[in-house]
Amino acid sequence: MSHAREFAETLALQCFTWLAGNEELLPIFMGASGVSEEDMRKGAQDPVFLGSVLDFVMMDDAWVIEFCATQGIANDSLMRARMALPGGEHVNWT
Repeated sequence: MSHAREFAETLALQCFTWLAGNEELLPIFMGASGVSEEDMRKGAQDPVFLGSVLDFVMMDDAWVIEFCATQGIANDSLMRARMALPGGEHVNWT
């Protein structure tokens, strides 16, 4: 596994943990994605699922800024991590 991919998975897992602890945002994610709590437990080990977490958080600049501020990282870190995970290399604007 490349260093970039390892970094991306670690950051995505941190983002997932942040999302899971966000009482306001978590139900929106679950409703939008259709995942159950069991799906989320399994998904924590799946780079494709973690990529979907990043996709969701990146839908709103305020969410990105909030997460990145809690981690002390640059706001473009999620985008860079997403590009290193499966499906992130293909940007679809539709």
